[in-house]
Order: sequence, then structure tokens, then C-alpha cells
Amino acid sequence: MQQSVDLLIRARWMLPIHPRTVFHDHALAVHNGHIVAIGPAEEIRQRYAAASYTRLDRHVLMPGLVNAHTHAAMTLMRGLADDLPLVTWLNEHIWPVEGRFVSPEFVAMGTELAIAEMLRGGTTTFNDMYFFPEAAAEVAQRMGMRATIGHVVLDFPTAYAANADACLQAAADLLPRLRKMPLIRQSIAPHAPYTVGDAGLRGARDLAKVEDLPVHMHVHETASEVREAVARDGMRPLARLGGLGLLNQHFLAVHMTQLNDDDLALCRDSGLHIAHCPESNLKLGSGMAPTAVLRQQGIGLAIGTDGAASNNDLDMLGELRIAALLAKGVSGDPTAFPAWAALEAATLGGAKAIGWGTEIGSLEPGKAADCIAIDLDHPATFPVYDPVSQVAYCAGRDQVSHVWVQGNPRIAGGQAVNWDVRDLFARAHGWARRIREGDNDA
Repeated sequence: MQQSVDLLIRARWMLPIHPRTVFHDHALAVHNGHIVAIGPAEEIRQRYAAASYTRLDRHVLMPGLVNAHTHAAMTLMRGLADDLPLVTWLNEHIWPVEGRFVSPEFVAMGTELAIAEMLRGGTTTFNDMYFFPEAAAEVAQRMGMRATIGHVVLDFPTAYAANADACLQAAADLLPRLRKMPLIRQSIAPHAPYTVGDAGLRGARDLAKVEDLPVHMHVHETASEVREAVARDGMRPLARLGGLGLLNQHFLAVHMTQLNDDDLALCRDSGLHIAHCPESNLKLGSGMAPTAVLRQQGIGLAIGTDGAASNNDLDMLGELRIAALLAKGVSGDPTAFPAWAALEAATLGGAKAIGWGTEIGSLEPGKAADCIAIDLDHPATFPVYDPVSQVAYCAGRDQVSHVWVQGNPRIAGGQAVNWDVRDLFARAHGWARRIREGDNDA
């Protein structure tokens, strides 16, 4: 007798990520949002009777991509200030615009635009750090997108809060409300070592420990950041964070472009994870995380896009490709970051880095059915000798045809399931006009 399930998905190729193998003509069965079985397609069809059946004869089926570092609402500042050093970009352009315009409504609109872009490109989970986190969480939950929402901490006054203490109090007040949202998890997100003093960092550490939350933070993003920290504190930023008790397996260090042997030892010993954001780092001229060395030393590696104001896109397929190619080019070793490793960093590596590793990031029975289909019957990916290589090195986000989050369709046949793209653009255009006119007034 067949077992009833909600959904069967059959694909020509399946990349479960764990294990690292290619399944040919396999299917997975989904019930109540979770994978209940994976196996040869005809065997699964004989065992399970599905309310919905999707057959993908030209496609790779794989886990949804995990964007390990975003500032989602910054889509509204995409292209606002390009080709500038990080400090100039922040101090003279981004922070003034944020001070004038950022509000819960701004964050909701920017996050909605970001989620539309990410889902269309095969990202099913993002790890965010921005102001007014409740607004971002509400949009993600409504649009059916999985997210870890960071409670930002800064010493200086912003539109969101007056100082680090006010940020931490806002986080403590908001935590219970966001816990009621099934697709949302939370983190404490001190912005960076140069924007949060020791008192604020201790407060972030203590709140994260009490609430059992990860910590998400920009660290060692530029050479000047490290130089100035050594001159000011007599130590490198990562060492300072270690001395404050922040470094552990629940700490996600973003960027990490400037690492010496002592830094690497701290990474290994603490078990922290690193979010590599190659396109943003390249565009801002910040340097590059030594991914080949990180992989050799067993340090947890995830991939993120950063915000659309500094990338300028949220394209994880493009991001994982450039991460793999840069590792080879910088190290001089074509085996430094192979296709399988790049796909893993963009899926299971990201899931582990943000605390979702037991639930998403790979196609395995018992895990949530967060999965995507990529159509390889396309001039850019034909012929297909190795679907792993085609996804890592050739496929574009326009080839993502289907996206499911917890078994629910978000993209079907390349089209959005639960939002109107034209309406979204019209509303976002209104914000862009306001920002443009504000800049002109200045």
C-alpha cells in the first residue's frame, strides 16, 4: 500500500551535497514540509502517492542556496555610490542616506525586493544584519523565505537606536516576538570591532549566551581596519574578540580578508565560521579571504553576497563561482576550491555557519524540503558531462526554474508564486525617487 505524501519531485540529476554524489533519475518525497525519502524515481513513485508531482527531465535538483551574509534592505541603495573605498563609501554616502531615510517602512520595502531577487536566483535562506529587524523578519515570513535576522549593535546613534545599550535592549525586547515566526531565527549582530567598544561587545556576548543565539559580525574586512586596531588597542581585532570571549563555534566572522598565522590559529581553536563575500571585497578593494588555506585547515566556510549596495547583486550562483575561481587564481592551485566544495560552501556550509545545519543545506530524509531546480537544457550549460561542474562554473540564475521552501513552491516554471513583480517595482521606484531627490537636495 502506498504512503500518502504532499509532493514528489523527480529530476534527471540530484545533488544531495551530503553525500557528495550525483543521483541519476531520482526522486524525493515530501510531507509536512520535510523530506521523507530519496531514491530511484520509479521506486519512490511505487512507494508514495503524492498530492502533487513535479517531473524535471532537464534539471538538477539540489538544496537551496544559503546566503550567509546580507544587508537585505540595502537593495534600495543599489548603485548609489560605486567605485569608492570602504571608509569613503560608508562615511560619505551610505551612512548619511541611512540616517535620513532608514525606517521600518524602508527596511520592509528593501527586504521585499531582496527576497524577490534571492528566491528568483535559488537562494532559500539568508543571514541578515540591518536596522529594524522586525520589519525584515515580517517580510521574510510573509514571503515564505527562511532567514536568520540579526539584531544590529552599534555604539553611535542611528535611526534605529541611540547607542549599543539601546540596541541590546531593543534586541531583548524583540526576541520573543520573532521566535513565534516559524521560518525565522535570530542572531546578535555587533557591526564591527571599530564601531562597537568593549562594553557593547560584552553585552552582545552575554545576551547571545543567555538566549542561545549566534553572533554575526564583520571582522578583518580591510588592512586599514587591522592597522588602526593595532595602533589603538595594541592587538589585532580578532585577538581582542577572543579576549572578550566572543569566539566559539557560534561566531560567524564576515569577510576576514586580513589573516596571519595567529589569526588562523584562533579560527581553528575556537571553531568559528567564516562568511566569504568575494564580489563585495573585490569591488571595494578590501582584499580577499584566504579560502584555500581556510579549507586546508578545516575552518568552516560559508559564502555570502553582502548587501546590494556594495556587491551589487544578490546572486549566489555567481558568488560561489567567483569564490572557486579566485581561490585557484590566488593560490596558483587549480584544485584549491573544486566545484563540489564551492557548492557545499554555498549550501551546507552556510547552513552550519548560521545554526541551521541539522535542518537545511543538504537533501536528506528528515531535513526541511528547501530545494531548487536548475534547468541545464540551455546554451550556457550544454552539453552536460558533469552536472556538478555545470552548476558551479556555467549555470546562471536565469536557469533556476523551481524553488521550494519547506516544501512550499516559491518559484515555479521560472515565475514568482506569491508576489507581483510589477507591483514590487512600482513601490520600490517610489523609494528610489525619494533617495535620489534627497541626494540632489544635499
